[in-house]
Amino acid sequence: MAPNAADDAYQQVKARILTGALDGQLLSEGAVAAELGVSRTPVREAFLRLQVEGLMRLYPKRGALVVPVGPHESREVLEARRVVECASAASALRDPALPGVLEDLLDQQRAAAGTPRFEELDTAFHTAIVDAAGNSLLSGFYRGLRDRQIRLIATAVRSAGDRPEGILEQHEEILRAVRERDALRLEELLQQHLHRVYEGIVS
Repeated sequence: MAPNAADDAYQQVKARILTGALDGQLLSEGAVAAELGVSRTPVREAFLRLQVEGLMRLYPKRGALVVPVGPHESREVLEARRVVECASAASALRDPALPGVLEDLLDQQRAAAGTPRFEELDTAFHTAIVDAAGNSLLSGFYRGLRDRQIRLIATAVRSAGDRPEGILEQHEEILRAVRERDALRLEELLQQHLHRVYEGIVS
C-alpha cells in the first residue's frame, strides 16, 4: 500500500461526506475502493478515522453508514458559532485588513455558487472575522468547528433553492457593517445571518 493511500482515501471520502450528498447512505469498502482505484485496506482505515470523527458508523460485513446531520448537532454548532462570532465582532473591526479580506472572499464565493467550494468559502468568510479579533483561543476553537460548518452549510443550501443568493446578500450586509466599523450592527447581522442559514435544520 502506498504510504499516503489511506490519507488520500480519507480526504476523498470525507470531502464527499461534507457535501451532505451521502447523508444516510450505507457505503461499501469494496465499492469505494474500486471507485478510488485502491485496495480495501486504505479505505478501511479511512472509514475507521471517519467513525472516530462521528461522520460514519461501521457495521461489520454490511458497510459504513454516513451519519446524517441531526437537529441536535445543528443546534450545538449554531450556538457555538453565535457565541464565538459575536464575541469577536468588536475586536475584529480593529484589523484594517479585514474589509479587503472579506471582499476578496465574497467575490470568490459569488463565483463558486453551486459548487462545493461555496461552502468552504462561506466558512472562510466567517473564520476571517474571528481571526481578525486576534484571540488565539477563540480562533482555535472556531477552527475545530470547520468540518461541521461546511457540512451544515451544504445541508442548508440544499434545503432552499435560493439559499446561495440569500447567503451572499447577507454577507454583503456584514461586509458593509465592517467597512463602517459598526460593531453593534455587525453583531446584530451575524446573529440574524446564523439564524436564517440554520433555519429549517435546527429544531
